[in-house]
Amino acid sequence: MSNEYAFGIEEEYFLVDAGSKAVAATRPDGFFHAAKAALGNQITGEMLQAQIEVATQPQDSVAAARDELRQLRRITAAIAKEHGLAILASGTHPTALWLDQIQTPAERYDAVMHDLQMIGQRNMLCGLHVHVELPSHEARVDVMTRMLPYLPLFIALATSSPFWQSKRTGLMGYRLAAYDELPRTGIPELFRTAQEFDAYVDALVKAGVIEDSSYVWWAMRPSLQHPTLELRAPDCCTFVDDAVAIASLYRALVRRLHRNPQINATLTAVSRAIVVENKWRAQRYGVHGTFVDEDNGCAVTVAELVERVIAESSADAEALGCRPEVEHCRAIVTAGTSADAQLAVFNAVRNQHGDREQALAAVTSWIAEATLQ
Repeated sequence: MSNEYAFGIEEEYFLVDAGSKAVAATRPDGFFHAAKAALGNQITGEMLQAQIEVATQPQDSVAAARDELRQLRRITAAIAKEHGLAILASGTHPTALWLDQIQTPAERYDAVMHDLQMIGQRNMLCGLHVHVELPSHEARVDVMTRMLPYLPLFIALATSSPFWQSKRTGLMGYRLAAYDELPRTGIPELFRTAQEFDAYVDALVKAGVIEDSSYVWWAMRPSLQHPTLELRAPDCCTFVDDAVAIASLYRALVRRLHRNPQINATLTAVSRAIVVENKWRAQRYGVHGTFVDEDNGCAVTVAELVERVIAESSADAEALGCRPEVEHCRAIVTAGTSADAQLAVFNAVRNQHGDREQALAAVTSWIAEATLQ
């Protein structure tokens, strides 16, 4: 096992009523106090009270990260159950109404909500964040830019948000469509140096727009709190193994790009524009779509790209001890993502009973059960 490129996983969950699985508009103080007592700083509240976030410790071992993530889910769910609640791991809650949501009291959230207004209240969205340690700020900015072509693949593999406010959206990953209403989201700019990134942040800070770089909410960013490059694009995965696979693939690609500075070193404005288009295709079609392949001037399926990326990063995955987890991305394409499973449950129940509300209730129950598998 290599001790390089330590990584950590953060997951955001919805708090729901244990019986109905309807989203809990307020977070009971008793639940949060008990959760903090059990997990300390590994659990935090989010801007809306219906959401919480857990975080693993920095890990060198992918097996340890998987075990810890499962334990975090189990402990959080057990404490939630004591307070009549449950947790859902998905990018959106199928039936939650954003108008009913209540902000978490906190000075930071007060400022953000004042700035975002209705868009902040609409932020009923849960993501998967993966941190991978890199040795310098310069390396983090450099790898961030050269990682751009892979971002749509992470999005496609993680889709878990096909429903929004009790409606089928037609997208496999609706979450980013809503999240990208916020400022400073989406695909990072083509910053070639750390100085360019810092100049951008400094300009916004000096103008009083943001306090620091933690208010830059791109799909990937250099972390302010940790010496890491943080992937933020994926939906929260319903299945732990899917989350670990995506984290492992990202970690292997960080290592590959960091050790091979020539890879994607000549990205252009055209390259970034194609990444933006492929991001949309990942949101719309999930693992069933195709991407624009700039290098070969053709379309490439998600399955083909997964095979290519697994092959290209195999040495890095082997060095990091996560080759089986990276190869699990192939199984995600074959079996489908959480979005596929949610739609299958919805269609099966609606076809059998003809009741849309019953079908949506079955989806939320399935997510709750699958979250703890």
